[in-house]
Amino acid sequence: MATNPMHQFNVYRIGPEVKIAGIDISFTNSSLFMLLSAGAICIFLLLGTREKKLIPGKIQLVAEMFYNFIAKMISDTAGSKAKPYFPFIFSLFMFVLFCNMVGMFPYSFTVTSHIIVTLIMAMFIFVAVTIIGFIKHGFKYLKIFVPSGVPVLLLPLITVIEIISYLSRPVSLSVRLFANMMAGHTMLKVFGGFVISLGLLGGWLPLSFSVALTGLEILVAFLQAYVFAILTCIYLNDALNLHH
Repeated sequence: MATNPMHQFNVYRIGPEVKIAGIDISFTNSSLFMLLSAGAICIFLLLGTREKKLIPGKIQLVAEMFYNFIAKMISDTAGSKAKPYFPFIFSLFMFVLFCNMVGMFPYSFTVTSHIIVTLIMAMFIFVAVTIIGFIKHGFKYLKIFVPSGVPVLLLPLITVIEIISYLSRPVSLSVRLFANMMAGHTMLKVFGGFVISLGLLGGWLPLSFSVALTGLEILVAFLQAYVFAILTCIYLNDALNLHH
């Protein structure tokens, strides 16, 4: 009998139960794979920047590619004013990417397939960008809700739409990542169950679909990390370079 494809998303406690003020902060499998992803990033970057050869090795080349990729993305979307925020954007991209990729290994756990994780990251970005906007522009930052050139009769409606759009940023940012990762891993588990159920003779078709889906899911893992980072850059651009 095929395993329930949703069981892979179960969060369970590892070790003793820990509560503070009635809030359960116990170490879980989700916590474990966050630490593993962060550790993998540290090891990868340490290996990539350890020797700093003029003719880079494979790991150094990949690390430099990621660095240049994020630096160009920030420059293109948010301009030179966003350069001080490079470490944050780079760390955000690498964390989401590695969490996505680590989740591709058998018997692993995909941290980004849980809405609570992606929502907390999105809320942090939303609050941070809003604070930056007010620090840079003061109350003039509220002009972001009042686009220029809008007829006076339409201004109240457009302003309400802009406010709703702005407040929905953390929801859209978090749901996009969570939904894509959860849907992809569910499909992989479903087709994997078909392979086991149908056996060697009848399982070749779902097996071929599983292989194709695995390749697609690896691509989606990278794309979702990219989308998460570039949307953060776009929001940062609105805060740093006020357009209205």
